[in-house]
Amino acid sequence: METQPAKKLDSPYYDIVIVGAGPVGLMLSTCLARWGYRIKHIDNRSEPTPTGRADGIQPRSLDLLRNMGLKSAIMAHKPARVYEVAFWDPPKNGNGIVRTGTWASCPSFIDARYPFTTLLHQGLIERVFISDLEKNNTKIQRPWTITGFKTDEKENPEYPVEVNLKHVDGTAEETVRAKYLFGGEGARSFVREQLKIGITHKDPIAHVWGVMDGVVKTDFPDIKMKCTIHSEHGSIMVIPREDNMVRLYIQIASSTDPDFNPRKTATTEEVQESAKRILQPYSIEWERVEWYSVYPIGQGISDKYTLDHRVFLGGDACHTHSPKAGQGMNTAFLDALNLAWKIHAVEGGLADRALLTTYEPERKSVAESLLDFDNRYAKLFSTKPSADTVEAASGQSKDQADDNDFIRTFKESCEFTSGYGVAYGPNSLNWSPEHSAKSPLIHPKGTKLRTGRIMINANVTRVVDANVVHLEQEIPLNGSFRIYVFAGKPSVTGQALKDFAKNLSDKRSFYGAYQRSDLSAVSHHDHLNPHSLFFTIATIFSAKRSSVEISRDLPELLARYRDLVYADDKWDRQVPNATAAAHAKMGLDEEKGGVVVVRPDGYVGVVASLVEGSGTVDALNEYFSSFTTKKLGEARSQL
Repeated sequence: METQPAKKLDSPYYDIVIVGAGPVGLMLSTCLARWGYRIKHIDNRSEPTPTGRADGIQPRSLDLLRNMGLKSAIMAHKPARVYEVAFWDPPKNGNGIVRTGTWASCPSFIDARYPFTTLLHQGLIERVFISDLEKNNTKIQRPWTITGFKTDEKENPEYPVEVNLKHVDGTAEETVRAKYLFGGEGARSFVREQLKIGITHKDPIAHVWGVMDGVVKTDFPDIKMKCTIHSEHGSIMVIPREDNMVRLYIQIASSTDPDFNPRKTATTEEVQESAKRILQPYSIEWERVEWYSVYPIGQGISDKYTLDHRVFLGGDACHTHSPKAGQGMNTAFLDALNLAWKIHAVEGGLADRALLTTYEPERKSVAESLLDFDNRYAKLFSTKPSADTVEAASGQSKDQADDNDFIRTFKESCEFTSGYGVAYGPNSLNWSPEHSAKSPLIHPKGTKLRTGRIMINANVTRVVDANVVHLEQEIPLNGSFRIYVFAGKPSVTGQALKDFAKNLSDKRSFYGAYQRSDLSAVSHHDHLNPHSLFFTIATIFSAKRSSVEISRDLPELLARYRDLVYADDKWDRQVPNATAAAHAKMGLDEEKGGVVVVRPDGYVGVVASLVEGSGTVDALNEYFSSFTTKKLGEARSQL
């Protein structure tokens, strides 16, 4: 699968050079390729990952992949699905192991569309991304590596990064210029080393792990479930995989051992014999071993993710941790997504370059939380829970009064491992009382939406075709801010909607100031970005679908998004007494509604009341003015 660089007649100028074609590099490349960017993407391997490596896709990541239209291609490989985790421990009396309990990997108090972990070989996941890249005229150049780079904005303000590349066998070299360089080449990142960015190790305890993928013959009853098994002979984690495979994690050594050696290893046969002892009285035999590796794991985090907001790091180049919780690939996906849409907003002309300064604090904060969680998670696995404790933890009630440390850790862990616990702190994108936008209409009383957190799921009925749909999935990952107009009852909000549309049309509004230059050529069927490439609008009425008439109930600007108009008329178990469940889940007035701005990556930016007059658009102008390239609303008229 070796590929050569572009022909000499092609320009050596790129929007971005991406080093590394693992999960973080592929996610970044896929987003930017879809949005029309010119990409040089290299990897030092001749083929995608053949075996082993990361395999866990968490519920939030599956949401993201569905939003990108990639979920079906991944699920076509028939991956294993983990709905529950089983715990096995020595019995109170006797030898061997017994099941002490199970619990949901994504309990019902987390309102997830896919309450399970998807287990699939990383190479198959990579190929799904690679196929999508090729549809967008982007190929991975293999096996090539980076040998050097420098940034000089004075020499070339538009393409300030010069990157030196070569074929791994030294037979060819290439020098290109780019606006950005991204290092996603793993824990031993050349880009990070060249920048002289250090790694801080959060936990002095290091571990050596053995991991084995294979097909087994066993009478162990939970081999198709994720299991943590403690016995007098050691501990092991069982992870089901596709094609009847199973993955086993066995800790071989720890820096707490008196004779610890970080280079300690073990043969395949030694690990298999250890597994046999741990699983007694059950038997296990290997029909074949697909992959086996021994590697040291330490908790580390990069001191910086960028020095100049031209050269960035992401994925394992920034954070390393144990493999047990299945977070590596998922965290990498969100690193890439966070950076991708911000580069798009800047290069597209919507946002000031200062927006790029939010990448490091947002993603590093998540990595810090991940490492803290990973430390607690490791201790949770190493502590034998009592049967009573596990049974209580399996209760799955968020309001349960029992809050001992184990259960509390379990609940916090479930939200984090699912991906729904990711939270970005206050900044220009995530409104807080300290934000420069001070309108009293912002963050109306009662709203349940939290800025910097993923938007809440909701089922609604699409008006044009009566399909019941998942509201949060209706706007695909298109690089646009998502403006959800919760329109309440048409009889109550009619004038407010007219005023909202009128003020959006104003050339000084956040919406009017960034209209498309090719408006006259936009297809009638473009229902996502008919007016602006940076904003997509959806409207949700608190009414039965049969009572909504788009041409009557919506002003022309909002009616142009007719395929994104919905009736909030579906019952939801989370709010069983609500007449408009989507409004209620968001904490918005079921008659008066409200407006929710969601960032292109799906996280809530700001919530505002929907009122008559210019107030709602004025409030949103204040919010967007904190990072856009143009002055908006009244501020613009004062120039």
